[in-house]
Amino acid sequence: MTTQTATLADAPTDAPRDNGSGATGARTARDEALTAIIAATSDAVAANVSAAHVTFGAQGSSSGIVATQLTAGGHAFTIDEPPVLGGLDTGANPVEHALAALASCQVVTYRFWAARLGVALDDVRVQAAGDLDVRGFFGLDEGVRPGFTGVRLDVHLSGPESAERYAELHAAVDAHCPVLDLFAHPTPVLVSVHPGSR
Repeated sequence: MTTQTATLADAPTDAPRDNGSGATGARTARDEALTAIIAATSDAVAANVSAAHVTFGAQGSSSGIVATQLTAGGHAFTIDEPPVLGGLDTGANPVEHALAALASCQVVTYRFWAARLGVALDDVRVQAAGDLDVRGFFGLDEGVRPGFTGVRLDVHLSGPESAERYAELHAAVDAHCPVLDLFAHPTPVLVSVHPGSR
């Protein structure tokens, strides 16, 4: 998931296309593209370890009642709440975006590690669900944490490999998925508040 420009400069950017042999051809083209990205990243990091360090960012500002207008990279989107939480439901809410980030990061990590391990993977689908007690957010019980009390991932893999190969892939994904790591381990967070700033 490294996006350092120098790392990926020589990697192919075209989406894989079916070469006429169906799922196998599309899978081969996709895996070749991902393998090239892995190789380019490995070469760049071997030449200069600082190429491995990347900073991602997002910016948001309030909009409407409780909505937030956000930008991340070249993308703009809205996060809101449903009416029951004071919003107008103009976008998924923050915790839904967190679950979506986890599900999508799982998909990306399965794709990359399937290519790296040589595991044939035709499709991966991920459902993420999180349990949240709103007493924590509303301060109704200070003993209740405001975040998820539990998260469940339901991963569906399809392809021609054995159960053992997919178990090997699953273990690699659990060990290397960045957003899963965020959910599973404490991450230092520094908050700077600037009253009166524009």
